[in-house]
Amino acid sequence: MSGTNGVTDPSLPALAADVVRVLRDRDQTLATAESLTGGLVGATLTDVPGASAVYRGGMIVYATELKAELARVSARTLAADGPVAASTAGQLARGAATVCGADWGLATTGVAGPEPQDGHPVGQVFVSVAGPTSNGVTAGGRRGVVTDTDRWVEVRELALTGDRSAIRDQTTRAALLLLLRALGVQHPDGLSAPSSAEI
Repeated sequence: MSGTNGVTDPSLPALAADVVRVLRDRDQTLATAESLTGGLVGATLTDVPGASAVYRGGMIVYATELKAELARVSARTLAADGPVAASTAGQLARGAATVCGADWGLATTGVAGPEPQDGHPVGQVFVSVAGPTSNGVTAGGRRGVVTDTDRWVEVRELALTGDRSAIRDQTTRAALLLLLRALGVQHPDGLSAPSSAEI
């Protein structure tokens, strides 16, 4: 079933295929930084034939210190806000794009359960996308990889339900939908309003 702008029914394989198609058409690339999804976003993308043309790679930063060491989340942000926060998610997305030399960065962090973590309930999740601008071109009209200072970031907070597997699947779906929206592909997705946090 097709949605607006030719986007197919939002199963994970269909969403991943849409992401690969749109990025390939734009000659742009993507990288990921994942915490609670543990590589599921990257695996979903690389299940798509031809994903190597657009997917640069990613990092699984499950441990808090690796969010700083690998994905460039600031120690100050982690100390003040913790690993499950809008600010952390935004820096993860930005760091993924910068470290991997990609146009776009996509990130996930949150609590998949079965127990709450550091005062955060099971199902509290943040997904984030970082890119040159909302239409994939920098303010100066350049295409391609840009620096941290050129990147904008959008973060969404989600309140998800279900077991660990369901929460991880829903997080992956939400992340891909957020990226498609940033790429200008509209789809009814039920995502919350952007979180307002200093990235």
